[in-house]
Amino acid sequence: MDKLYIVIPAYNEEENINSVIEDWYPIVERIGNGSKLVIIDDGSKDSTYNMMKKAAETKAAFEPVTKPNGGHGATVLYGYHYAIEAGADYVFQTDADGQTVPEEFWDFWNIREQYDMVIGHRKGRQDGISRKVVTKVLKVVLKLCFGVTIKDANTPFRLMKAKTLSENMKLIPEDYNLSNVMVSVIYAKKKLPVKYLPVTFRERQGGVNSINIKKITKIGKQALKDFLRINKILANNI
Repeated sequence: MDKLYIVIPAYNEEENINSVIEDWYPIVERIGNGSKLVIIDDGSKDSTYNMMKKAAETKAAFEPVTKPNGGHGATVLYGYHYAIEAGADYVFQTDADGQTVPEEFWDFWNIREQYDMVIGHRKGRQDGISRKVVTKVLKVVLKLCFGVTIKDANTPFRLMKAKTLSENMKLIPEDYNLSNVMVSVIYAKKKLPVKYLPVTFRERQGGVNSINIKKITKIGKQALKDFLRINKILANNI
């Protein structure tokens, strides 16, 4: 019987957090077998964590976690380690902004045994032209830096076998900002069995998007340096 951990990073999501909990909790409750919904508060400055603790009072399979602010990628990695150390068989990651649709999870779960990772590719995205451009540019950069073609490397809708994830996270630097991108790259370079399924990607359901063009540019410059550095690491280990 498979144990699932749903891992969701959250930062200043007080407008969304209750609906996110209500949306995703029924999945772990239905699967059972010790499955958990784990939301990691990344040092929010609003009431996100207090709201999470309140919700956990009536939801035994929900574990609210908080830690100092470290950014999205580092928080995702934290969640993956948390799930693996807890004995999860499968780890699913999404975000706390309400852009993904829980009902689409079951198509992923039904084919979980066939692939090391089942990942969404975003169709009809409603999160703005700048992010669509970033995804297209990222695809080109990953091809140039790593020699792999990845449909949608950073999608926050991915189901992974915990054993495979644990083995490959060792290649990702601690607190790395684009951790999901690097997971996708490693799986592609190793030619591990990965399946892409189309997923809905809605507008943010509440709160303010913390990413803007200035931040995207800064992240992009740092990402290129990191990609070149990590490529050398991967070359010696894959």
